[in-house]
Amino acid sequence: MPQQQTGLIAVNTKKIAGLVAIALVLFFVIAHPGNAAHLVGNIVDFLRSSAEAVITFVSNVFA
Repeated sequence: MPQQQTGLIAVNTKKIAGLVAIALVLFFVIAHPGNAAHLVGNIVDFLRSSAEAVITFVSNVFA
C-alpha cells in the first residue's frame, strides 16, 4: 500500500498561511504606522470595556 502524506501538506499549508498573515501585519505596521497604532488602541479599548462589563455583571450577580 502506498503511504499518504496528506497531513504533511496540511501542516505546510497552515505554516505558510501563518507566515503570510505575519508578513501582512508587518507590512501594515510599516506602511501605515499611525493607522496600525489606532487599530491597536481600538482593540485595547474594546478589551478594557469588555472586561469592565464582565466585572460589573459578576459584581451584580454576587451583590
